[in-house]
Amino acid sequence: MGTLAGKRIGWALAASHCSFEEVLPHIEWLRREGAEVWAILSEHATDTRFGTVQEWVERLERATGRTVMRSIVETEPLGPQRLLDALLIAPCTGNTLAKLALAITDGAVLMAAKATFRNGRPVVLAISTNDALGANAKNLGLLLNTKHVYMVPFGQDNPEAKPTSMVADFDLIVPTLEAALEGRQLQPMIIERARRQVR
Repeated sequence: MGTLAGKRIGWALAASHCSFEEVLPHIEWLRREGAEVWAILSEHATDTRFGTVQEWVERLERATGRTVMRSIVETEPLGPQRLLDALLIAPCTGNTLAKLALAITDGAVLMAAKATFRNGRPVVLAISTNDALGANAKNLGLLLNTKHVYMVPFGQDNPEAKPTSMVADFDLIVPTLEAALEGRQLQPMIIERARRQVR
């Protein structure tokens, strides 16, 4: 068993549909290592060329062994029940990043974050946004200075074609979670170029 064995991890997926396939193996890996995982799927997830919502709900439920949470009503009890040791938002879109920075709670993913903050537990962000160095740069800056927020190391994924885009290195999710649970940010936080590998 790994260092996350027995830890209760919320895994929230914002609606970056193209990243779902990349994060699923990491959820499965956490379970194999002995972590308990709760999946929270954004209400904004829709049927796309990457799969239908129903397919993703079924895959997430198989990966976690639990019912997927998809509403504010379902995620709100995470706070008073102190259910999670940490929440990971992966992928974390620019939209979710902006709302977190402004304390907007209008969906399941954001309510899960609010519930986790309420208990002084870590919220780990694995960003995947085309405007991290554009309109969302100010929100990224705010969150980098917010207590209990930790970042999966990230970098520019395609600086030539998308100069303001940044994505997390999903292969660093587990070490980032481990560090966050110890109250520290995994370093270096900014990496030369984001790799997205699967364990």
